[in-house]
Amino acid sequence: MDPIGKLPDKDLFDAGPVSRRFQAEGLQTFLAACRHVHQMPYGYNSSKDDPLILFKEGFGTCTTKHMAVGLLAKELGLPIDKCIGIYAMTDRLVTGADSICREYGLRAIPVVHCFLVCDRYRVDLTEGNHNGKNGPIDDFLFTRNVAPDISPKDEYRIYRQALQEQILTRPEWAGVTLKTVLAAREKALALLKINMHRQQAAA
Repeated sequence: MDPIGKLPDKDLFDAGPVSRRFQAEGLQTFLAACRHVHQMPYGYNSSKDDPLILFKEGFGTCTTKHMAVGLLAKELGLPIDKCIGIYAMTDRLVTGADSICREYGLRAIPVVHCFLVCDRYRVDLTEGNHNGKNGPIDDFLFTRNVAPDISPKDEYRIYRQALQEQILTRPEWAGVTLKTVLAAREKALALLKINMHRQQAAA
């Protein structure tokens, strides 16, 4: 992933409800807004559909952090997109993942993460947030630019489609069924929450 400073900057102005909310925080530029969101604690929000849930609850995930900043970029006319990626989860990224892999006979667990993209740069506003991961994600099995406020249902649809058409069709995934991956994914997501709580308690 790349540093926030690789993204283009622009002064905030009243371009819509999201920009007004960032201005209400006393922020004056887009990059200042990105850094503000990056510094907000990582945590699972009560809604994935509210673009302002970050400010209401004071924390967010990759979904809600990049939704808010992605919408801000759109309001300001900046060439920045939200991107969803599927990465291969193992113990290198998430401690305990290898035991799930062994249980389901997998080389890794394909899991969704999201971030911002601009030209060749990728920026993750949850990097270093005690989010349950051991470090940044730099390699992906699949990526696609999406609307900042893509619904959880549509994101899951893209995930399943990518598994069926672009990941499980590769030789290294031969014999792995969609049902197996989806079952392992559920345990992987639960593991991320456990690791997040452990990291935050130790911080």
